Formats: sequence, structure tokens, C-alpha cells
Amino acid sequence: MDMKKRVSLELRHRSPAEVQELVLDNCRSSEGKIEGITEEFSNLELLSLINVGLTSVADIPKLDKLKKLELSDNRISGGLEVLAERLVNLTHLNLSGNKFKDISTLEPLKKLPQLKSLDLFNCEVTNLGDYRDSIFSLLPQLTYLDGYDADDCEASDSDGEADAVDDEGESEEFWEEEEDDEEDVVAEEDDDDSGDDEEGAVNGEVDSEEDDEDDDEEDDEEDEDEDSSPVKGEKRKRDQEDEEGEDDDE
Repeated sequence: MDMKKRVSLELRHRSPAEVQELVLDNCRSSEGKIEGITEEFSNLELLSLINVGLTSVADIPKLDKLKKLELSDNRISGGLEVLAERLVNLTHLNLSGNKFKDISTLEPLKKLPQLKSLDLFNCEVTNLGDYRDSIFSLLPQLTYLDGYDADDCEASDSDGEADAVDDEGESEEFWEEEEDDEEDVVAEEDDDDSGDDEEGAVNGEVDSEEDDEDDDEEDDEEDEDEDSSPVKGEKRKRDQEDEEGEDDDE
């Protein structure tokens, strides 16, 4: 697939200004030149052109926000001045597997003040005896060359340690927040329990008062029954005497 068509596919109905990362690896460039990428990609931060058959970067547009440029496995041998002119904020540049033979061909990179990482794996220039010292002297702004700093410390190791410290700090904060949440939950449960106890005590008092009232009513009813029972007895006695009197009259 040619580079222009690949660019169109990668847009996916977006405007160039909306694209921050553009990966065009393994497509084919026409005559070894960059095609389909214009200054309209104004917010582009990563551009990957791995193994696309480039022999020149002369047609790369001005991309002020581009930070990472992947150009490995092409046939570029020079002409890096254009990168310093048009990619002023570049921080990572991968030129591995290209045709650079001399340190002098890399001198234009001195004009990239933000450049922190440069990769030249499998380039002939890496076979020079004083290769690493020469590059760090030529480009003092560099932090990493081929993945290692000037003291031969690997980039991924140092980055990994920093990430590990950050993760550990985040983990401690997470567990502290969890403990605080648990304490809050326990406190709320205690408040609910105390509220239930108070409510129960109040309900108990009310129930006790109601029971006392019921007992008083029962006592009153018994007293009334006792008071009324002699009267009923006297009435029966009178009824019997009246019957006896009627018999005598007869």
C-alpha cells in the first residue's frame, strides 16, 4: 500500500488537526520520499515511518508539536538539517538500521535542543571505536544513546524504577483511604446501634406504661365484680322469701 493511501486510511474520518499519533509502518513511499503528510497535522506528537523505503526526509513538513519520530529500517544516509529546521520540539529520534557512516552526518542534530534520546542501532557509524563518546560530545543535550545514558545505565531500568516508586506511593495512599473508609463505616454502625438502643429503651418504657395501665383496668374490673356479688346474693335471698310467703298464703 502506498503512503498516501495509508495516510487516508489512518485518518478514519478525522481531520489532520485531530491526529496526535500517526503510524505508517511498512507502507511504500514513492521514490523514497515522504508523501501525504502536511503541516495540517498541526497537533501530531508521534510519527512512525518504519520500513517504508525512505532515502530522504527532505519532504517532511513543519510539525511544531512532534516529539517522537521513528525512521528505523530505511535507507537514509544524511540530510538531517531539515529535521532541525522543522521539528524544533523533537525529543526522541530513532534512526536505527539506516545508512549513517560518519559522525559528521549527525551534526545537524545539535540544533535540536529538546532531543533526549537517539537510536542508531545497526548503523555503520556504531562500529567506530569512540562512537559513544563522540556522540555524547557532539550532542550534549542527549540523555540516552541506543537506550543507555553516558554511564551505561539502561533507560528502561531507570524509568521502571521511577514508575515503581510512583506505583508504591499510589498503593499506600489507596490502602490509607480504604482504612479511613472502614473506620467511617464502623463509626456509622455504632451510631446506628446506639440509636436503636435508645429507641428500644423508649419503646420499652412505653410498653411498660401500657402494661401497667392494663393491669390497673383489670384490677378495677375485679373490684367491681366483688362489690356487685353481695348485692346479687341479697336479691336471691329476697326472691326465696317472697316465694315462701306466697306458699303460706295458699
